Amino acid sequence: MIDKKIVEEIVNGWLDGKDYFLTDLSVSTDDRIVVEIDHKEGVWIDDCVDLSKYIEAHLSRDKEDYELEVGSAGIGQPFKVVQQYVNHVGDEVEVVTQSGEKLKGVLKSASEEGFVLTSKVKVKPEGKKRPILEEQDTCYGYGDVKSVKYLIVFK
Repeated sequence: MIDKKIVEEIVNGWLDGKDYFLTDLSVSTDDRIVVEIDHKEGVWIDDCVDLSKYIEAHLSRDKEDYELEVGSAGIGQPFKVVQQYVNHVGDEVEVVTQSGEKLKGVLKSASEEGFVLTSKVKVKPEGKKRPILEEQDTCYGYGDVKSVKYLIVFK
């Protein structure tokens, strides 16, 4: 079986000096390698081909037969690494909390510890009959949520 750490070192060698980053890497027991990369401006097919060729040049098919798939982090898919959160600061996202609550809002900030979501909540001002929508910032740790994904908005 191909060692995942070896594949990760190879991928990191290709990523070195580029604005791309690794979002997911898996190696199955039957040597199916799946590499997923992302970039703030999106991923070009030519770069996926280049990475695929780079990996193939550093692995020997004489030693082990493998299947290789290189692709991009899909739009509308949940974020997997902190860099995806950072790249989407200012964008509208959908958050699913560990309790299953779905929230929509703008990703205000992101760090290694967690992120801040600005969302609109109904608040009933004292002395008023009707609630009003008010923006509220909520801090989340990455373990507090099941998923966060970029929300595609058609205007």
